[in-house]
Amino acid sequence: MTFETKVMGHRGAAKIAPENTLAAISAAAKAGTQWVEIDVTLAADGLVIYHDDTLDRCSNGTGLVKEKTLAELKTLDTGRWFDEAFANERIPTLVEALEHIQALGLSLNLEIKYEQEDVDSIVPAVMATLAEHWKDKSKLCISSFNEAVLVRVRSLDADLRLGQLYEDIPANWSETLANIQAFSLNCDHSLLKKETALAIKEAGYLLFCYTANDPELVVDHWSWGMDAVITDDPSIFFNTGIK
Repeated sequence: MTFETKVMGHRGAAKIAPENTLAAISAAAKAGTQWVEIDVTLAADGLVIYHDDTLDRCSNGTGLVKEKTLAELKTLDTGRWFDEAFANERIPTLVEALEHIQALGLSLNLEIKYEQEDVDSIVPAVMATLAEHWKDKSKLCISSFNEAVLVRVRSLDADLRLGQLYEDIPANWSETLANIQAFSLNCDHSLLKKETALAIKEAGYLLFCYTANDPELVVDHWSWGMDAVITDDPSIFFNTGIK
């Protein structure tokens, strides 16, 4: 099994522009990547592109994202914390991000950020939004650390590419990937062992490794069968000749 790219922009391109913003997605496209990874999470009345539970790190707001309405979130500046050049950048809705990504001709790895058990709070809404606003499923992957999220996604769509996210890969990874009919295993590059990587590839899954921001850190990973690196700065990998 082959994949369309070896380099995927993390949270858009989080070292070039404020993460999970339309500016970061544009920066990833300008850097040359064809795939971006972004995070979708729940606001009080809709779906937004944001990584953290709280607003403090990546905006001028405070409090929990899930307790804020879309209207409240749209008043926040999510760019100035990164650099004054991005002042007045706003938190995108899922629909805004999907439209922007497709307008740039990019493909999407959409991570569903949801740790609770009640996955019906988010999964059906994400799937309905994708059904209405995303045109080409061959340019889409859905990933999550929450296996139950991916089980629910799979129950709603037999064809979508699913990626199980791990930090340290557990012993039962094979059973989990079979359970969700996974496309890929996505893991922390710094915790991956050669033997596990080879076993994942032998089992027929793609292997994506995050978040490597120095090509030297994943030199061995390519030889172990890594299919794509997820990075905050795609340009550093393109500068080494990786496409």
